[in-house]
Amino acid sequence: MSANATRIRELISAERLQARLTELAAEIESDYRGGDPPLCIGVLKGSVFFLVDLLKRIDIPLHVDFLQTSSYGSGTEPGEVRILKDVDLPLRGRHVLLLEDIVDTGYTLNTVLALFRFRGASSVKLCALLDKRGARQVEVPIDYCGFEVENVFVLGYGLDVDERYRNLPYIGVLEGATDE
Repeated sequence: MSANATRIRELISAERLQARLTELAAEIESDYRGGDPPLCIGVLKGSVFFLVDLLKRIDIPLHVDFLQTSSYGSGTEPGEVRILKDVDLPLRGRHVLLLEDIVDTGYTLNTVLALFRFRGASSVKLCALLDKRGARQVEVPIDYCGFEVENVFVLGYGLDVDERYRNLPYIGVLEGATDE
């Protein structure tokens, strides 16, 4: 998506994001306390800001790895799910917590969660910062959800438009965008 922005409307403030991360961290810590350390896998690139801020708040042992996928062909319609960067750590017998910036259609995450189960993970849970339920085409269970958002194109806090705006400290909506 190429865009000329006239304005970014703030949808979720930096303060609300940080407060919700503290709540999510407490839920995750409570669920995993006393067991084997979870393997927290971030989906690149969008989850990086979310993953770092969330995991710094969790006070139990854990492991971290990354996965990068691509699910779009030449346009914006979902296509074949490809693994561009696979995890480095083994999944068999481990409790996996997948950290994703946004769940929209569900195609990619459905595939990734099934792959992790196929590889023998003891458990697989999903923690998503944003749930865009209005775009869902395949149901995906979200075990820990930050916010439900309307079916609009969001950016900031890891989410991008042509690799721009990831570093915004809040979630916003690009207004006045035109396709080039």
